[in-house]
Amino acid sequence: MSSTRPIVFLSDFGLGNEWVGLCHAVMSGIAPQCPIVDLSHLIRPLEVTAGALLLADSVPYIPQNAVSLAVVDPNVGKDREIAIETVSGRAFVGPDNGVLSLAWGAAGGISSAVELTSHDVIRQPHAESFRAPDTLCPATARLAAGMAIGDLGTELDPTTLAVISLAEPEIEPGKIACEVIDFNRFGNVHLNVRPDDLTVASLADERMLLIEATSGSAKAKRGTTYADFPPGEYGLLFDPRGWLTIVRGNPASAIEGLGLDLAAPVWLTSAGAIE
Repeated sequence: MSSTRPIVFLSDFGLGNEWVGLCHAVMSGIAPQCPIVDLSHLIRPLEVTAGALLLADSVPYIPQNAVSLAVVDPNVGKDREIAIETVSGRAFVGPDNGVLSLAWGAAGGISSAVELTSHDVIRQPHAESFRAPDTLCPATARLAAGMAIGDLGTELDPTTLAVISLAEPEIEPGKIACEVIDFNRFGNVHLNVRPDDLTVASLADERMLLIEATSGSAKAKRGTTYADFPPGEYGLLFDPRGWLTIVRGNPASAIEGLGLDLAAPVWLTSAGAIE
């Protein structure tokens, strides 16, 4: 494995300010030989679970030797700042609030963990309200440039780290009770349902499902791509991240049409059963 590693950067910083640029400047100044890939900076503000999901779902695409920096931090300055090495060789840096937890699981589990405490690596933040350029970014860059994780700070017991647990769907023959785990700017709604869940519920071969929520309902045709659905028609497909997704034919919005929001309950049954 090369001593230099790519950096993958995820945050809720947005693109209308200098924050992403300052983080790039710090990391490039320390490790100019390490490429930086911006995974996303448009995580909805302060939504730790959304950031954790995106990072974990991206693990299959992230190089095995990469160092991923994730900054979605509602309690900035209050949570420990940590670095994780995983069994697969990938590393993760971020606040100890669960934003890394789904990703380290997807990357094979933790092989070592440290709290970022070394004064040879991090420095006193210019502002406690924006610590990343002075703490998380230097640690990420030095790890990517070849520093051993143990030199970043104090060893941690992995069992003390904050974790996020996703709700599992409730499955019975012909019915799945699930919930909204994410949505995007196109109005597509991601449910906590995987392909195997449809199989267990005996719904995998159903070509039309009934979607019910407390705020509305719709029949939705199964499909594989957005072009399968005429404008305004509801549909269901598995997105590239493997989640069952409610869509509507462009330019309509499924989340607006059904009045859904994060964690909203959704029930799926065969549409044929209600005729």
